[in-house]
Amino acid sequence: MTDRVLVTGATGFIAQHCMLQLLEAGYEVRGTARTSGRTSEVVATLSPHLSVDARGRLGALDVVAADLTSDTGWTDAVEGCRFVMHVASPLPRGAAKDENELIVPARDGALRVLRAAQNAGVERVVLTSSLSAIVYGNDRSRIFTEADWSNLEGERIGAYDKSKTIAERAAWDYMETIKDSSPMELAVINPGLVLGPLLSSDWGTSGEMVKRILSHKVPAIPNINFSTVDVRDVASAHVTAMVAPQAAGQRFICAEANHSMMEIALILKGEYGPQGFNVPTGRLPSIAVKAMAIFDKTVRLALNDLDTTQNVDNTKIRTVLNWRPRDLAEMTTSMADSMIEYGVVRPRK
Repeated sequence: MTDRVLVTGATGFIAQHCMLQLLEAGYEVRGTARTSGRTSEVVATLSPHLSVDARGRLGALDVVAADLTSDTGWTDAVEGCRFVMHVASPLPRGAAKDENELIVPARDGALRVLRAAQNAGVERVVLTSSLSAIVYGNDRSRIFTEADWSNLEGERIGAYDKSKTIAERAAWDYMETIKDSSPMELAVINPGLVLGPLLSSDWGTSGEMVKRILSHKVPAIPNINFSTVDVRDVASAHVTAMVAPQAAGQRFICAEANHSMMEIALILKGEYGPQGFNVPTGRLPSIAVKAMAIFDKTVRLALNDLDTTQNVDNTKIRTVLNWRPRDLAEMTTSMADSMIEYGVVRPRK
């Protein structure tokens, strides 16, 4: 079997950074997308960010059609692959009307990928989960570790958080059922809020906060906190977890530290204020955030992180995977720089 890696959700932010690092490391890469005909688009996005040697491997890259909601396509997608990175998952820009719109494809899609991978003789699957599967619905006054799970019955948990929790639990349950009949292994990466450089003008949900601050789409900064991480460090965690023997059967919190939205705004103001960006740094009262959320579905997504923190212990990923994350300033400015480069945001005249 060749050193080919299947990366699901090949048009997504994290997946494309994973593909970049895999190509640079010498792997053959295949991707999946919900529709066919996306290969040239993905190749065009990745090519400018690759070395000359890695760019030569793009000729073998193909993106095949495989949807999380259907069995069709997955057998062909995993054929001949040594490893699988299952990154694809429904990610909303606003609050879901029906939580099952996210939960069902996330859970069933993970199981489809695992079954297909097992049948194809894949050695290891790396699943992209989230801190959404660890911290939500719980008392946030403590520090969270990989032993923690989000509480599906808790008050402050949304449909996306439930979908990631249920999908990851389903994946571990599936691995338990095949442990005596299959040598396939599973490792899980649980990123926080992902910042870092865009590869195109598509900022996705991950870039929404930085875009809104730079564009002055928020009048002031709410008391919201996230554990943040650079997308390049998320990708490196995936690549290391794919091959490190000690990563098998483990989940890893993948976040640098808890940071406030105000910290991010102050970084942006200091760096881009002189360039003509009008960055707000006043404090937005929480009651105003709740009022805005009634009319703005994107703001609604952040309500569960209002007036609370995401303090996590990343000792495990640092020690087991020798992971060394970038700091908040670098992940924030690299995202902003790429947004400016691709015309996602522009300074006011």
